[in-house]
Formats: sequence, structure tokens, C-alpha cells
Amino acid sequence: MCGRYSFLTPAEAVRNLFKFKGTTPNFPPRYNIAPTQPAPVVILSNDGERELILMRWGLVPAWSKGPDSRFSMFNARAETVAKKSAYRVAFQKRRCLVPVDGFYEWETNGGAKQPYRISLIDGSVFAFAGLWEHWEDGTGSIIESFTVITTSANSLISPIHDRMPVILPPEAHSQWLAGSKSEELLAPYSATEMKAYPVDPYVNDARHDDAKCLAPAPNAAHHDVLN
Repeated sequence: MCGRYSFLTPAEAVRNLFKFKGTTPNFPPRYNIAPTQPAPVVILSNDGERELILMRWGLVPAWSKGPDSRFSMFNARAETVAKKSAYRVAFQKRRCLVPVDGFYEWETNGGAKQPYRISLIDGSVFAFAGLWEHWEDGTGSIIESFTVITTSANSLISPIHDRMPVILPPEAHSQWLAGSKSEELLAPYSATEMKAYPVDPYVNDARHDDAKCLAPAPNAAHHDVLN
């Protein structure tokens, strides 16, 4: 699964990678984005151009009664995303790219959980594969929301967690947004291009959103940086 990530990349670098039109939303650096919070995503607008907009993390299907805390829809499994009713239409018609520069996963040892920060080796911005939805009620209230697709973990992440988000290389961005059903797009990203290190449990609290979330764990001496 993927339940936290960061997005600290300057706007110019984001525009260079994702090649979206229009203005860049006013979005401050985020160290610890959590479900139900707003985050930027790249979608195809009605005229076929890429657009960067803010959406709520946690999919709210168009046919639902609205956000429901009983159902955690911030992740969708690659193996079933094309079949499950909650995601099927969005998978066919509403794809998105989720800009990210690092994410967090928790390793469980007995009753203790150790968070790890995971990124590309060079620390550059990249994209999760996502889906988005437009929900509206009878009063005109609107929620635009997204979910992150997950797949089986690669060899870097599997010692930490058995799932990882689907990461799309730049050359696959257009193919994904266009609705390709290629299973190769949903495969685990290459472990040789990624790194991971244990961070302070400070990141566990979603209210914490500052540079301390990136700090190596105080007891990290017995943990090797993974890459």
C-alpha cells in the first residue's frame, strides 16, 4: 500500500517533467501528504491537454453518497482495478499522474513499526499511476478525488512491505493517460533505480509536515540504506 508521500519539487521542474498547460496551483512544499488531504495530480482536460489540479486523496466514486470513512479508497490494487466497481469506470476513462518525490512505507518487526522513506536514487520527481473521479450532490457540492494504484513490491521494497505504488517512467505518461490497458504499465518499478532509508517515527503522525519527516531514524545505525 501507499499511505504517505512527499512533494517538495519546485514548480519549474514539475512543469518540465509533466508538460502541463495553464497555471501551476499554489501548492506549498509537502513533506507528509496523507489520505483525505488535497494534492496535485495531472489529468487530461476535455481538449486533450494536460492540466495540473488539486484533488482530494481518497477516491469518491461518482455513484456513491459521498466520502465514507469506513472505506479506505486511497489505494487500488493493480490486479483488480479493471474489474472492481469502485474503480472500473475511472480505469477506463479517468487516469491521472500523481507527482511525487518520495513516499513512506512501514516495516513491521514484532509489534514495532519502522518507517522508511523511498525515492528514486537521484531524488528527482516522478509519477504514481492514479485514477480520479468527479462527485457531485444535489446541492452542487463537488469533490474531485484520486487514488494511487499499487502492485507487488520490487526487491528493494519487499523486505519492508509486500506492496508498492505503481511508478510510471516519463515515456509511459502519455500511454497511461490515454487509457492503455497494457499490463506492463502496472509492473513493479526497477529496484536498481530506487533507494530507501529508515526515518524518524515523527512521520507517523499525519499532522507532522516539515523537514523532520525526512530525518534518518535516530537508531538507524543498525539499518543499512537500501539501494
